[in-house]
Amino acid sequence: MTEQLKMDGGKNGGPVECLGMTFPNDDARREHFLKLLAEKLKEPEFRAQEGFPQGSDDAILELSDPPYYTACPNPWLGDFVAESVDPKDTDHEYSREPFTADVSEGKNDAIYNAHGYHTKVPHKAIMRYILHYTEPNDIVLDAFCGTGMTGVASQLCGDRSQVQSLGYMIGKDGEILQKRTDKDGSGWEAFSKLGARQAFLSDLSPAATFIAHNYNAPKNIASLRDVVNASLKELNSKFSWMYQTLHSPSDDEVASAQEIIQNSEKPDLSESGRRGAINYVVWSDVFSCPECAGEIVFWDSAVDVDNGKVRQTFPCPHCNSEQTKRSLEHVMSNIFDPALGENIRQAKIHPVRINYTYSGKRFDKKPDAADIALAEKIEQSPVSGQFPRQRLMPGQETRRNDPIGITHVHHFYTRRNLSVFSYAFNELPYELKWAVTGSIQRGSKQHQIAITRVGGEKAGEGGATAGHRRGTLYVPSNQIEMNAIGLIRDRLSAFEKSALGQSKKRPVISTQSTTALSLPDACIDYLFFDPPFGANITYSELNSLMEGWLGVMTDPDKEAIEDRHQKKDVDAYRELMILCFKEAHRVLKPGRWMTVEFSNTKANIWNAIQTGLQEAGFVVANVSVLDKKRGGLNAIVGVTAVKQDLVISAYKPNGGLEERFKKSHGAVDSVWDFVRTHLSYLPVHIERDSCLAFIPERDPRIILDRTVAWFVRHGFPVPISSQEFLAEIWTRFVERDGMAFLPEQASQYDKMRGRYENAPQRELFVFDERSAIDWVSDHLKKKPSTYQELQPEFFGQLGAGWKKHESRPELENLLEDNFLRFDGNGDVPSQIHSYLSSNFKDLRGLGKEDPRLKAKAKDRWYVPDPNKAKDLEQKRERSLLKEFEAYKTANKRQLKESRLEVLRAGFKTAWAAKDYKTIIGIAEKLPDETLQEDEKLLLWYDQALTRTEADA
Repeated sequence: MTEQLKMDGGKNGGPVECLGMTFPNDDARREHFLKLLAEKLKEPEFRAQEGFPQGSDDAILELSDPPYYTACPNPWLGDFVAESVDPKDTDHEYSREPFTADVSEGKNDAIYNAHGYHTKVPHKAIMRYILHYTEPNDIVLDAFCGTGMTGVASQLCGDRSQVQSLGYMIGKDGEILQKRTDKDGSGWEAFSKLGARQAFLSDLSPAATFIAHNYNAPKNIASLRDVVNASLKELNSKFSWMYQTLHSPSDDEVASAQEIIQNSEKPDLSESGRRGAINYVVWSDVFSCPECAGEIVFWDSAVDVDNGKVRQTFPCPHCNSEQTKRSLEHVMSNIFDPALGENIRQAKIHPVRINYTYSGKRFDKKPDAADIALAEKIEQSPVSGQFPRQRLMPGQETRRNDPIGITHVHHFYTRRNLSVFSYAFNELPYELKWAVTGSIQRGSKQHQIAITRVGGEKAGEGGATAGHRRGTLYVPSNQIEMNAIGLIRDRLSAFEKSALGQSKKRPVISTQSTTALSLPDACIDYLFFDPPFGANITYSELNSLMEGWLGVMTDPDKEAIEDRHQKKDVDAYRELMILCFKEAHRVLKPGRWMTVEFSNTKANIWNAIQTGLQEAGFVVANVSVLDKKRGGLNAIVGVTAVKQDLVISAYKPNGGLEERFKKSHGAVDSVWDFVRTHLSYLPVHIERDSCLAFIPERDPRIILDRTVAWFVRHGFPVPISSQEFLAEIWTRFVERDGMAFLPEQASQYDKMRGRYENAPQRELFVFDERSAIDWVSDHLKKKPSTYQELQPEFFGQLGAGWKKHESRPELENLLEDNFLRFDGNGDVPSQIHSYLSSNFKDLRGLGKEDPRLKAKAKDRWYVPDPNKAKDLEQKRERSLLKEFEAYKTANKRQLKESRLEVLRAGFKTAWAAKDYKTIIGIAEKLPDETLQEDEKLLLWYDQALTRTEADA
C-alpha cells in the first residue's frame, strides 16, 4: 500500500490553520513544521534539554506530528500559550472550593480500552475535575500524561452527550448543572460551562506520548474505516497462511498437508481437508528431569485440564519420580538468530494446544504433525520487514528473562507474530503503528493462559482466559501465542469506536521531563497529575518493548521512581518529585488548583508527595477517593495494594499572600494572614453517606501543620507557640463542630448544619504519640474519665497501625503531661460538671461544690482550658527538649526507637535557631522509616539540607 491514507484531512483535505498560518492541507502543515523540527534537532542546546529521549533525528521525525505532537520537547508550547490568550478576555475573578466528592468511574469504556497501558485514570473521572476547576478555553496541563486521558477529557468537556453521561444537565447558554447533594436539597445548580478546554500533555516516555497523540489526534471516521479494511485485507493476503490448521483431520489428510507445507511457499491447507483459522496456540516450557534427564513438557505433566489447575507436584513421564517446577531445569536449545547473526541459547518450548475457528465455531485440538511442520516452516521463514533487535536495557524486569535466553526485544515474539507486526508497523499506513503498539503486549510471549478447563475438540467444550503478569516482563511456562492479525483487527475496531472526530481544541503534546517544562511562567489554569509512585512501576523498563518498535527510548535519568538498578532510593524519588512540583508551581497561575492522583500504600511515598507539594509552594486543601471500579495495576497483583486511589487537591496561593508575607518577614500577623487565606480555599461542607462529614483540613491542628509548612518553606520559624496558636484561632475565627471557619463561611455552614440531625464526627486513628494525645483529648471532652475507665479503651486504640520506630507512651505519663485531674478539692471543673449532670440523673441540678458531685468527679481527667493548657504545653516542651539533648549524643543503634514528639520539638527549635547541622546530624542517626514516614520531620530535614547547601 504505497499511497497512505490520512485520517485527519490528508492530501484531499481542505485548507487548515495552525499557529496563525494557513496551509493548503494538513500534509502541508505537517511538512512545514517537520522541516523546522529537523533544524531544531541539529541544535546541541535543544538536545541538551532534560528528559530528551534517546533516538535518532529520523526516528523522532517519523513519529512526530508537529507542532501538535513531538517525540521530543515541543518547541511550540510557548506559541500555543500565546495563541490561547484572548486579548479581549480581561482578568476575571476566580474562586473554587476543592473538588470534594469521591469519584467512581468504571473502565468499561470504548475510549479507555482502545489501547492498553500500565496505569490509567478514566477520562470521565478527569472530566469531572476539569469541569469543576475550569472554564471553556482554559489551559489544562497534565505533565505525566500517560495515554493522554486528560487530553480526551478536555476535548469531551465540549461534547454535550458526554457531559450529560456524567449525570449533569445542560442548561441555557451552555451552563452545566449538577444535582444538589445536601440532605434536603433538591433541584439543580450551575457549576460550569460546556466547552472544550485546551490541553497541554507531556510525559518522559515516548511510548506514552505516542499513545496520547493517537488518542487525541482528530480522525476522519470514513477515512479510518477505509484504512482498516484495506490494511486488514493486505495482512490476510500476506500472512493468513501462517495461522491455519486442519479441523478433525484423518491421517491421510495430515500426511497430505505435510507434503503441501514442504513444497509450497505459502501453503494452503484447504487442499488437504477442512481448514480452520488459528485464534491462539498454547506453548509450554520443556524441562529436564533431574533423575533421568528425560524431557518433561510442563503442560502435559503439570496441568490438570479437567480441574482447571496446575499441580504443585507431578510425576516424570519417563522415570515416574515425583517433581516440582522448582526441582526442574529448562532444556536449552542452541539456535541461530538471524537478527543478531549469531548462535544463541534459548529455553525450549513446545506447542501443546491450538484454539481455532471453523465454520463460525471455536474448537481446541492437540497439535498434529501438520501443525508441527507448519510451525517449523514458519520458523525458517525470514522476517522481511524491520523490527527492533536491540539488547534490553539493564533493569530488574528487562533482565529477568536472561536465564531463558530472552535478551533482546525481538525475542519476545514468535517468528510469525514478529513477521506480522514488522510488516504492519513499517509497510502499512501510520495508523497501523498504533494498532501494533496496542497489540504487542498480547501478541508477545508474556501472554499466559489461565487454566479454566481446556476441553476436547467439540465446539464450546472448554475454553481459556489469558493475560499477562502486570507490571512485569515475566514470560510464563504456559504462554499463549495470539493471532497477530486478529489482534491488529481488534485494535483497529477499538480505535474506530474510540475516535473523537474533529475538535477545535486539539491537545498539544511534548516528550520531556516534568523537571524542566518548556512553558512560560503562570500560564496554566489547572493541573491534573498522575505521577509515578515510588517503586510501584518502572515505566522505562516496561515501555522498552514498545519504544523498541518506535525507535525512540525514554531517558531514565529524570524518571521519578524508586529503583535499585537506577540507584534511586526514596530520597532520590522525593527530590525528583520536588523538582517536578516546583515546575508545576512555576507554570500554574496564582490562586489556581492542582489535582494529584495518588496510589501507594507506603507512608514514605505518601510523605514524599506531601512534602514535595509543600516545598514547591502548594498548600493541600483536601483528600478524596477515586475508585476506578476495577483494581489498578498493583491492586491486582499485590497483597498490600491500594484498592482505591486518593486524590489530593492543592492550590497555589494567590500573589497577594506571597507579597504580603515577604514584606512582613514572617511576623505574627502573617500567621493569621495565611490562615485566613487558607480557610477561604477550603470546602465549607461535605456530605458523605447522607451525613455531614467532618472536614479534616479545618481541624486547628491540621491548619497549624499547614501554617508551619508554609513558614518553613519560606525559611522562617513560626512566631507563635502551638498552644498560643490553638487558643488564639478561636478568637480570630468562628468555631463550628471543632472546625474553623471565616464568618461568612460559618453562615453557610449553619444553614447546611440545620438540615442534619447529628454533628459531623472526626475520625481519629492512633499511630503515634501526637495522635494518641488527640484521641485522649477527644475522648475526655466527651467523657471526663478516671485512669481505670480510660485505660482499656485507650489500649484498644493501639493496634497494628502504630509506627514501627515510634516508642509507645505510657498512658499515665501522657495524662500527666497533657491533661488535668480533679483531686477532689475545690469546685468541680465545668467540663466534668457538665458531663456528670447530663449523664447521671441523681446528680442533676447539683452545684459544683456539692459533696456528692465532687465524690463522683474525683480522679477524673479532663481537658484544660486554653490558659492552663498553655502552661502545660510549655512544661511539656521543656521536657521534650531535655530528652532531645540526649538524642544529640546518642548513636544510631540507640535511636532505632525514638519519640516523634521529641524529634519534632527538637527539629522545630533547631530550625528557629537556624541550627541546621543539628537537624541533619540527628536525621542521619535515625532509621530511614522514622524520617521518611513523618511529614513534619521530612520537611524540616529537606529544608535544612537546602539551607546548608545554599550557605555553602
